[in-house]
Amino acid sequence: MKIDIITLFPEFFDSPLKTSIINRAQIQRLVEIKLHNLRNFAHNKHYTVDDTPYGGGPGMVLKPEPVFEAVESLKPGLVILLTPQGKVFNQEIAKNLSTQTHLIFICGHYEGVDERIIAELVDEEISIGDYILTGGEIPCLVVLDTIVRLIPGVLGNPESLKSDSFAQQLLAHPQYTKPQDFRGQMVPEVLISGNHEKIRLWRKKQAIAKTLTKRPDLLEKATLSKEEKKLLQQIIEE
Repeated sequence: MKIDIITLFPEFFDSPLKTSIINRAQIQRLVEIKLHNLRNFAHNKHYTVDDTPYGGGPGMVLKPEPVFEAVESLKPGLVILLTPQGKVFNQEIAKNLSTQTHLIFICGHYEGVDERIIAELVDEEISIGDYILTGGEIPCLVVLDTIVRLIPGVLGNPESLKSDSFAQQLLAHPQYTKPQDFRGQMVPEVLISGNHEKIRLWRKKQAIAKTLTKRPDLLEKATLSKEEKKLLQQIIEE
């Protein structure tokens, strides 16, 4: 996959792109990530990429010329604008984006971007939540990290994807490791029983119970199997 990021602050990405899974994916050439400073596409000695909004109002707006030139120099590709007005990012969107061959991210700033950018250039508008950030760099990293780990071959154990939270609209089951007894709190007996079927059912039931308690909204959207429906009924009765 090829990923281009248009930003006013390319240095913001220096450390995240050189660590952990994203770095490994680049080394393995499973993904190619390039940063593009929006100011390099400005046509004045001050490298100005923003201006005051027509009609008045506070703040500044990103100008269309540099953004258009930046995107047009990188096309073809799916163009994504990180913006509070976009649809809220989730695992399903991440899965769809991970199948693309080329993504172009525009990191918004200030009071937003000229509307003509959205109308003519942008294919997808994405938000990571209903709150205000300084710019689109942090949302871009969130989306980037989520997408890259879904690319085949990136994770050392692809089975990890199947047990991720939200993979099946359920939260992950509780996890335990050594020691078995920590300050009097014991690892559940079923996990050390060696009975793989009992362990599987326990984990499934715990995942459903956790989702019901912490994120009941996910259960409303989940497509539960006959077994999962039975476990849910047991949890409710208990």
